[in-house]
Amino acid sequence: MSETIKIHKLLVANRGEIALRIMRSAKEMGIQTVAVYSEIDRNAMHVRFADEAHCIGPAPSSESYLRMDKIIDAAKKSGANAIHPGYGFLSENEDFADLVKENGLIFVGPSGDSMRTMGSKLAAKEAVAKFNVPLVPGTSTPITNVDEAKGIAKKIGYPILIKASAGGGGKGMRVVENEAEFQNQMERAISEATASFGDGAVFIEKYIAKPRHIEFQVFGDQHGNVVHLFDRECSIQRRHQKVVEEAPSPVLTPELRKKMGEAAVNAAKAAKYYNAGTIEFILDEDMSFYFLEMNTRLQVEHPVTEMITGLDLVKLQIKIAEGEKLPFTQNQLAIHGHAIEVRVCAEDPTNNFLPDIGKLQTYRRPQGHGVRVDDGFEEGMTIPVQYDPLLAKLIVYAETRELAMDKMVRAISDYEITGVATTLGFGAFVMKHEAFRSGNFNTRFIENYFKPEYLQQQADEDLEKVVAALAVTVSAPASSSATSQVVARPSSKWKKNRV
Repeated sequence: MSETIKIHKLLVANRGEIALRIMRSAKEMGIQTVAVYSEIDRNAMHVRFADEAHCIGPAPSSESYLRMDKIIDAAKKSGANAIHPGYGFLSENEDFADLVKENGLIFVGPSGDSMRTMGSKLAAKEAVAKFNVPLVPGTSTPITNVDEAKGIAKKIGYPILIKASAGGGGKGMRVVENEAEFQNQMERAISEATASFGDGAVFIEKYIAKPRHIEFQVFGDQHGNVVHLFDRECSIQRRHQKVVEEAPSPVLTPELRKKMGEAAVNAAKAAKYYNAGTIEFILDEDMSFYFLEMNTRLQVEHPVTEMITGLDLVKLQIKIAEGEKLPFTQNQLAIHGHAIEVRVCAEDPTNNFLPDIGKLQTYRRPQGHGVRVDDGFEEGMTIPVQYDPLLAKLIVYAETRELAMDKMVRAISDYEITGVATTLGFGAFVMKHEAFRSGNFNTRFIENYFKPEYLQQQADEDLEKVVAALAVTVSAPASSSATSQVVARPSSKWKKNRV
């Protein structure tokens, strides 16, 4: 494609912090923005920020944010000539990408065909194998015959992993330790995959017991050029979903980074990919890496890549969607400093990270050099139960990893949230833990090191400090000067508080 078509008005088919994130970059480019919202989001920040907004249905996402027809209709009514899907909802729906283009609009993302290739784990593995991208030992086609599957598993060697081809988020995934439990686990995986994705196809892989989750940000243009914007370490996870990310990974050598980056670029080329995408790898204890999957959209953790490269990834997405070429080559890109992101979710880490709802009685963001908060909530707002519990993303940047970890600890202590439980306390626990600080951790960090009582113990210690400070204040002589009195102030404000 050589023709460029300028985007003059952009509809963001999403909500919350990512909708705001996209709109801010668009406005800086002189592009008008259009918000869509469900009835429960009528007063949301992204609705108030946009140049105009259109209601697309009731609170359930199936009746609003997942309604392709209503979103297309809103784009046409507003005069928007482009749609950015953000992440989640319709962002990886190939039919939506096709529908946007069929209606004469620009889709700020990859082609529907690329999504189809990478949306199926088996199709993705088949595509990248042709470009010599390393794959975890396993099957390349769906398995349905239990006896045949048992033979394959025995050849690969236990433990093995049964995975849904169309899966994600840990659904349709089962670890099988031995042949005796194989049939039961396979039947459960197929049942869960069918219920979750409408596709019961499963495949088998060698189970890597202590994996690290390393991903590479890739960008391609519509002229065949593809680069990577380096790596992100995403091994701190709960329920196979990330909660802490950093860039770059603390364990990759320059040589391994180069090798993995080249594999990531090849994987993108295998799908004839353009716009923003992420190639995810598993890294084992021997520092061997294997292709896991591709996310055909902007990632939640994209800010850490922006911090270490100095690039605005949303602006880059828009320019590529307009038909422009990548403005740089691989050799012109470099890593500068270190960035860490903690996802601030309305979840209770002391109760198996279960989602929490309520009103933000207190909400005050941390500030300071190298501190960034991407959010979509304000003090007094209620957290709706209908959507993802992500409240905000707290990102820090510093010259070194050690300085970034220290900055994150400070930023978390300055982040005041009461009314709902959040993952901030867990984030502080991670930053202070020796395994994380040393870089010697994997995706089983929570299983190996975290117990809910650790956060309760910290909360009790903080309360004792407040009580002690109050006691000193109360017992101080009335004539004491204001400067000599102790001010009672809790050292941690992220704990659950339902006053």
